[in-house]
Amino acid sequence: MFLSLEVSGLAILIAVILGIPFGVFLGLHRFPGRNLIVTLVNTGMGFPPVVVGLFVFLLLARSGPLGSFNLLYTPWAMIIAQIIIALPLVVGVTMAGIQSIEEKLKYQILALGASGFQYLLKLLKEGQLIILSALAAGFGSIISEVGAVMMVGGNIKGQTRVLTTAIVLETRQGEYSLAIALGLILLLIALLLNLLFTYLQQRRLS
Repeated sequence: MFLSLEVSGLAILIAVILGIPFGVFLGLHRFPGRNLIVTLVNTGMGFPPVVVGLFVFLLLARSGPLGSFNLLYTPWAMIIAQIIIALPLVVGVTMAGIQSIEEKLKYQILALGASGFQYLLKLLKEGQLIILSALAAGFGSIISEVGAVMMVGGNIKGQTRVLTTAIVLETRQGEYSLAIALGLILLLIALLLNLLFTYLQQRRLS
């Protein structure tokens, strides 16, 4: 359970740090090639996790370009896979949210003499719900993911076994009661996190 939270927590943190600025940039600017980038982001939002796992596996395998780092079958391999899964969701949700902010508000902020940095801060403040939605969407997509993390993590007991891969293993071994218990823990984690996100969203609206 703690490894699941550690891996997915670090993955979504990195995805948010990278994805929100990029999503804001795409939401505010028009430039040649933007439509292609947006298309790639939208495609990535629905990309099969098992394909991501295969890509990361080939990347980190001994014969791969990053094989010398020996990251395959480690938590870092799982984190990399989850970042790739969550990043398009964070970028896409952030971009859509920034685009939904009224143009009048954007012009008003600039008319009041805000600098470029102040302008971005104000937009992010107005888009707090957007950021929370991006965070919830990204984290939800990776905490319950099994295919990619099993491929690159190897489901090694005490090292890379997380809740989802443990559930699959126990089910295959016929340990249904343990699998159900682990499943309930995973559902409880998802419920508590969504309660937190909902509380923060409603607090922002009130």
